[in-house]
Amino acid sequence: MKIKHFSILLVLSLLLSACNTGIEPSEHLGEIYSVALDSIMEQDEALSSDMEYIAIDMSNFEDADESDKEEILSYFKEKYKVEVMDTTLEQLKEKGLYNSDTMGLDGVLLRIEKVDFKSNNRIFFEGSKYCSGLGAVGVEVKVHYKDNKWESKEVKMTWIS
Repeated sequence: MKIKHFSILLVLSLLLSACNTGIEPSEHLGEIYSVALDSIMEQDEALSSDMEYIAIDMSNFEDADESDKEEILSYFKEKYKVEVMDTTLEQLKEKGLYNSDTMGLDGVLLRIEKVDFKSNNRIFFEGSKYCSGLGAVGVEVKVHYKDNKWESKEVKMTWIS
């Protein structure tokens, strides 16, 4: 009888552990957000053809700490070779980086509006890339953990202006 109970417990624990990837997204937020934001950045490349900077609005990245934010900024600076900053549209206006005549920027502003942790290895993002009132896109990104790295699985443009 003890062997039967032990066998059932062993099988159950093996089944449950097989479903667990062992990855904890909160330990990889810099990488996860970088993948999602870069997927947004790659949409409508005409918006970033002459960009002088990339502004990333991290004001609502509630779970990300300063080292995660630095990782994101470093990733974009290294990849795109332009100035990268953590700032909102309002702050860009205060800094004089918004042209009210053209209603636009000399760079791009990336935003994440919604994050949904579907599981430990699947995360859904809704975000946008803004250059001007007539140059912006909304994007949905599904990021997942596969082969020991985070990558975008599905990217879909949801609106364009």
